[in-house]
Amino acid sequence: MSKLIAENRRARFDYFLEETLEAGIALTGTEVKALREGRANIAESYAAVEGREIALVNAHIPEYGPANRFNHPPRRPRKLLLHRRELDKLIGAVRREGRTLVPTRLYFNDRGLVKLELALARGKKAHDKRATESERDWKREQGRLMREKG
Repeated sequence: MSKLIAENRRARFDYFLEETLEAGIALTGTEVKALREGRANIAESYAAVEGREIALVNAHIPEYGPANRFNHPPRRPRKLLLHRRELDKLIGAVRREGRTLVPTRLYFNDRGLVKLELALARGKKAHDKRATESERDWKREQGRLMREKG
């Protein structure tokens, strides 16, 4: 069973998530220790193509207190570890089709390694967001009506 560290809940509201895959992250020791304390934020982060690699940009992993001067910069770009075939597929989707790479979850897997769930996404327009919100409200109302009737 995996242990969740951080989740990007806004991603489902802002994007149509089409395909997800798991990626490793190149981290320093102090970053892993800060993550073990359960402190991280991937809400404003995204994955960017840099040459033939993909990097996680703007993810906030706070400094680890006991490390003092050996600490890491909290918002540094972090390289994502993927197989070459996966990299080529994602880079092609971003460059040719204009897709976005959105991090959805950051977690420890069964073996205790930090993994990132990355989604290949298409941006929602304002009317798409309104439709999603009205659909969610209708589902909530349906549940309320069903409970009242018994």
